[in-house]
Amino acid sequence: MRERPGGNAVAAATPNSQHPAMTFRPWDLGVLVGIWGCRRNSSARPCEQDRRRDWGHAELLEVLEARVRQLQADHVSEVTAKRVDVAQLPGAGGSQPPKKIQAGDEGTALELSGRWAQKLDKEKIKMQERKPQVEMKLQQLEMKLRQRAERQARKQQLRVEPQLLSEQLADRLQRWEHSTPRSPWKEQLARLLQEAPRRLSCKEEHGPSDRVSRMRREGQQQRLLAFLECCVLVDQLPLAHHVLVMRHSRSRQRRMLTLPMFNTVLLGWARKGSYKELVYVFFMMKDAGLAPDLLSYAAALQCMGRLNQDASTIQRCLKQMAQDGLQVQELFTSLSLCRGDKAALLKAVRRAEPTFRPPPPSPPSPQVNTSPLLRDVYDKSHPESYPRQHLPLKTLKSLFQEQLSMEMATTVTVDSVEKAPPLTREVMQARKTLKKLRTSWETELCLALRQTKASEAHAAREGRPSIFPYLCLLSEEELAQLLLQTLQVLPLQGESLLSLAQQLGLRIFSRHVVQKKQLSDEVQALQRRYFKYLRLLASDTRMVVSHLPRQYWEALGAPEAPHEQPWPLAVVVQLGKQLAEVLVQTVKMPGHLAQHQGTHNLIPVLYHVYSFRSFRQIGILKPHPAFIQLLETAAERTMTFEAAEVPMLCPPLPWTSPHSGAFLLSPTKLMRSVEGTMQHQRLLESCPPTNLHGALDALTQLGNCAWRVNGRVLDLVLTLFNEKGCPRLGVPAPASEAPRPPENRLPAGASPERKAELRRQLARCLKVAREMHSLRTDALYRLSLAQHLRHRVFWLPHNMDFRGRTYPCPPHFNHLGSDLARALLEFAHGRPLGPHGLDWLKIHLVNLTGLKKHESLQARLAFADEMMEKILDSADQPMMGQKWWMEADEPWQALACCMEIAQAVRAPDPTAYVSHFPVHQDGSCNGLQHYAALGRDSVGAASVNLTPSDLPQDVYSSVAAQVEVFRRQDAEQGVQVAQVLEGFISRKVVKQTVMTVVYGVTRYGGRLQIEKRLREISNFPQEFVWQASHYLVRQVFNSLQEMFSGTRAIQHWLAESARLIAHTGLAVEWVTPLGIPIIQPYHRDSKVLINGGIQSLTFSSTGDTSQKPNILKQKNGFPPNFIHSLDSSHMMLTALHCYRKGLTFVSVHDCFWTHAADVTIMNQVCREQFVCLHSQPILHDLSRFLVERFCSGPRSTNVRVARLLDMLLSVPKTGTFNLEQVKHSTYFFS
Repeated sequence: MRERPGGNAVAAATPNSQHPAMTFRPWDLGVLVGIWGCRRNSSARPCEQDRRRDWGHAELLEVLEARVRQLQADHVSEVTAKRVDVAQLPGAGGSQPPKKIQAGDEGTALELSGRWAQKLDKEKIKMQERKPQVEMKLQQLEMKLRQRAERQARKQQLRVEPQLLSEQLADRLQRWEHSTPRSPWKEQLARLLQEAPRRLSCKEEHGPSDRVSRMRREGQQQRLLAFLECCVLVDQLPLAHHVLVMRHSRSRQRRMLTLPMFNTVLLGWARKGSYKELVYVFFMMKDAGLAPDLLSYAAALQCMGRLNQDASTIQRCLKQMAQDGLQVQELFTSLSLCRGDKAALLKAVRRAEPTFRPPPPSPPSPQVNTSPLLRDVYDKSHPESYPRQHLPLKTLKSLFQEQLSMEMATTVTVDSVEKAPPLTREVMQARKTLKKLRTSWETELCLALRQTKASEAHAAREGRPSIFPYLCLLSEEELAQLLLQTLQVLPLQGESLLSLAQQLGLRIFSRHVVQKKQLSDEVQALQRRYFKYLRLLASDTRMVVSHLPRQYWEALGAPEAPHEQPWPLAVVVQLGKQLAEVLVQTVKMPGHLAQHQGTHNLIPVLYHVYSFRSFRQIGILKPHPAFIQLLETAAERTMTFEAAEVPMLCPPLPWTSPHSGAFLLSPTKLMRSVEGTMQHQRLLESCPPTNLHGALDALTQLGNCAWRVNGRVLDLVLTLFNEKGCPRLGVPAPASEAPRPPENRLPAGASPERKAELRRQLARCLKVAREMHSLRTDALYRLSLAQHLRHRVFWLPHNMDFRGRTYPCPPHFNHLGSDLARALLEFAHGRPLGPHGLDWLKIHLVNLTGLKKHESLQARLAFADEMMEKILDSADQPMMGQKWWMEADEPWQALACCMEIAQAVRAPDPTAYVSHFPVHQDGSCNGLQHYAALGRDSVGAASVNLTPSDLPQDVYSSVAAQVEVFRRQDAEQGVQVAQVLEGFISRKVVKQTVMTVVYGVTRYGGRLQIEKRLREISNFPQEFVWQASHYLVRQVFNSLQEMFSGTRAIQHWLAESARLIAHTGLAVEWVTPLGIPIIQPYHRDSKVLINGGIQSLTFSSTGDTSQKPNILKQKNGFPPNFIHSLDSSHMMLTALHCYRKGLTFVSVHDCFWTHAADVTIMNQVCREQFVCLHSQPILHDLSRFLVERFCSGPRSTNVRVARLLDMLLSVPKTGTFNLEQVKHSTYFFS
C-alpha cells in the first residue's frame, strides 16, 4: 500500500503483488489528488459535509471496483506492471475480460461477478449523475480559496487609494486614476481646495451631546492622533496613511476623524514630496466635510517647493488661501515648523512671488502684567540689583555641557552609600552570575521585542489597536536596557502592574522627546542661546541689564521649537503594560539558584500575582525571592536615576510658557498634575501670556538659587545609616532590624482566636517591614545623591501644583523633605553675617529646639547665649559629647546650626564670617492668618500674630484654653466625659485639628486626629477614648467658631458656592491675585479598560472637564484650595521683591528662607507684600469672576443658576481690623 497526497491509502501494485495492476480514469485521479491536497490545509465546517461525503463515495467506489476486478481475474503467478495503469472504468467502456479462469472457480467467480456488477452498476449510474454537481462544488471551492488568498494578500498590503462616501468625488477620483493621459494632480488639488467646505455641519461640529459619549469620543480621537503622529515620526508614513484610509472607509469611524489627523499625514507626505498620496488625503478631507486650514495649505506648498512646481499652480494655491481669509505671512508667524519645512515653504512662495520676504521674528511682547501687585516688580524707573550666580562665565558654560550630556544620556548612575560587603568568593560568584544573566536577558529581550513589534505591526495593518509605532521610537537594545533597569529597582514586595506600566510608558516618552531634540538642530540652537543667557548670570560679566531672566531669555532669539504633546494616558499604560509582559515572559534564571540543587530548568524571575490593598484586588509583579537574594549577595554599589530626577548641574532654563522651562531637554510641566489630566494645561495655554508673568518669574527665581551639600552633617548621617540606623533621629534602620513574624507553628487543635491573633501579628510584622523598607530606600536615594553631589554646586528647578504652590522638580533630594533632608543642604553662595546675622543664627537655633515658643526674640537670644557651651559641644563632639542637639524638635537642622554658630563665633571677626546657612521664618498658622485678613477679624488677627505684641500669640494654646473653659462648664453640670477629661486638654491634643480645620478637615477627620493624640497619653482611660474624641472635636469647632467667627463665615460661603457650582455640572474655577487660572481637578471617575495579556487593567480617569464634577470633593476642596492659592501668591510676591532687592530667597510654602544677614530685609518685604495682597478686594473679585463664569449667558435662566447667583452675591461682611498693623507685628513670621 502507498499513501496518496492527503494521507489516505489506496491499493497499488508492487513487484510482489498477487493481483494485477488496477486501472483508474484520469479525471478520477486528478479530482481525488486535488481534493485531498485541499483537505489537508482546511478545517471541516458544516457547510462542507455534503461535498466531503461525495469525495468519500468516489474513493470508496474506486477501491471496491479494483477489488472486484481482482476477484474476476485469472490467477497470475507474476505481475509485470511496475506502476498503476490508468484505464477506463466499466461505466465508460467496460472492464477488461478475464484472461483465464480455473475450472473449479468458475461458478463462484461468475456468481460474485454478477452480484458485484449489478451493485456497482447502480452506484456508477448515481455517481455519473452526481458528477456535474461535484465538479461545480470543486470549482466553487477553488474560487473561495483563491478569494481568501487574495484577501489575505490585500491585508498584508497597505492601502493607498481612499474609499470615498461621496459618489461624485469617488467618480472623479476613478476617472482621474484611469484616464489616459491622466489629468495632472495639480489640477485635482486646485479643484479640491476651491471646492472644500468652509465649515462643518452642526452635527459634526458639536459631536455627541451625551457627556459620556463625548468623553469616549475625545479619548479615541486623542489616541488615534497620537498614533498617526508617532507613525510619521518613526518613518511609518505608509502605515499612517493606511490606517487613515481604513478609518475613512467605514462611515462610523469616519466621524471620528479630525482635521489635525489629516494634517499630520499631509505634512508627512509633503516632507517626502509625494504629491499623489497628498492628493488622496485632500480627497478624504473633502469627503469628510472638513475645510483645509493654514497648516493644510502649508503642507501643499511645502510639497510644491520640494518638487519645484511651476509658479502658476502655486499662485492658484495662494489665491485660494487669500479667499479663505488666510495670509501668506501667517505661514511663517503662526505655525511651529522645523527649519526644513520653512525652507521648502519659502521656496514655493518665492517661486510665485519672487520679492516675498518672510516677516522677521516678532520681538518679545512689550506687554507686562499690569496687576497692581506686580507694578513695582516690572517698574523700570528704579534701579535693580538682581543677584548673580557666584560662578564665572567659563565655569557656567562647562557646567552646561555636563548637564546637557547627562540629559542626552537620559539616566545618571550613582554609587550607593550602603556599606560594601567584603569581596568574598560568594560575592564575586554572585556578581559573575548576575552579569552572565543580564547578558543573556538582553539578547532574549531584543528577540522578544522584535517579535512583539512584528505582531503589533500586523495588528496595525489589520486596523486593530496597536502600539507598533511607539515601540519603534527606541531600538530593541534601548528598550531592553530600560526593562533591565526596571527589574533592578523593583521592591521586594513587588510593584502593581498598573503603576509599573505607567512608569515604563512615561520613561519611553521622555527618552523619545530627548532623542527627537537631538536629531533636530534644537540642541545647537539651545546651546548658542544659553551661552548668551549666562552673561546675565555670571559673576565676571559686567552687563547692565534691567531685565528679569525670563525677559532677557525671550529677547535673545526666536520662540522655542514646538513642544511635544503628551501621549494619552491609555497609550502610556498600554505601551508600558506590553513591555512589562515581555519582561515577565522573557526573563528567566536557572532553577538551581532557587533550590540549590542540580536542576537546570529555567524559572521566571518575575511572577504575576494578585494581592489586596485597601480592600481592592490588584495585580502585582513580584520578583522571585532567589533573585532578590542574588542581588543582596552581589551587593552592587550603583543605582540608576532618570536625568530629571537629579538636581541640575547648571542654572535651569527660565520659565517662559506653560511648556518651556526648567530642564534643558527633559520635558517638564509648569503645573504638575495627575497623568492624563489635560485641563490645567489647556487653561494655562488659553489665558493671556502676561497673566502668567508673575508665576513664571517667581518659579525662575526659586530655581536660580544655587545649593551645596553640608558635608559634616552628611558624614554623621552616613555613619548612623551604615550602623543599623537611628529611627529616633530620623535615620531609618535596615530591613534586618524589622520585627520577625511568629515562627511557631500552630498546634493541630489551635482555637480560632489563637489563629486570628497570629494572623494579626503576621500582618503587623509585614506592614512594619514594608514601611521600614520604604523609608530605608527613600533615605538611601537621598543620601546617595547627596554623596554624588558632595563637592558640586547644583540647582533645583521648580514648578507648581494646580493651586499655585511651588515644588522642586527633582523628587529625591531637595529642601522640601524631612528635618534630615533640610539639614543636608545649604546655600552655595555665602554672605557675610554683618552686624545682626549671628543673632539671627542663634534665634533660629532656639526656634529649631522648640523650647521657647512663647518667649520673645530677646529671651530666645539670651537662652542661646546661656546654652553656648552646649552649642559648641554639640558642634565639636556631636556623637560623643553631651548630645544637647538630639533633644531638639528638629535635631539635624539644630546640629547644622550649632556647627555654623561655632564657626562664626570662633572667626576673628564674626560680622565678616561668610555664612552659607539658610535661616527660616515661619508663618504663625498661616491659613488662619489669611482667613483673618480676608474677614478683617480683629479677634482672629490677634490670635495669629497679625497685630503687634510683646510676646508671640499661640493660637493652639488659645483654642485649648477655650476648650478647657467649655469642659469646666460641662463638668459642673455633671457631664461624665467632661469630668474624665480634666487635666488632659493640652496644646498638643488640639493642635493638629486646629491646624487642619482651616484646610477643610471634617469633624470625622478631626475626631480621628484627637483620638490618636489621646491614645498617646499613657494614663488616659482608654475606654473613654472614642467618647472623649467626639466631645473634644465638637468643642474645638465651637471654640474656633467663637474665636474666628469671620473665618467660619468665609469658609461656609466658599463651600456653599462650590457646591452650587458643582450642581450645575461644572468644576470650580478661579484666578489667583497674581493671574494664575485654577480649576479643581475633582471629577467623577471614568473607567478606562485595557484588555489582553496577563491581566486586563482598569484605571480611573478623574481630571477632565468633560466628566461630571465630584460634588462633595468640589465643595470640601474649595476653601482650603483657595487659601493655598493665596499663600502661594504671598510667597511669589515676596520672592519677586526679594529678588529685586538682591536677596537669595527660597521657601517651603509658608516657611521663608534667606541668608542670616538678610533676614531683616526679608521680614520687611514679607509683611509689606501680605498687606498689599489683602488690600485687594479679593472676595469681591472672586464673586465677580464666579458670576461672570457660571451665571452669565443662556444658563442664567436656570433655577439652580439663580440660586447660585444669590449665593455668590452675598459676599461675607468684613470686620474692622487694620491691615497696616501687620507691618509692625514682630511675630507675624518669626
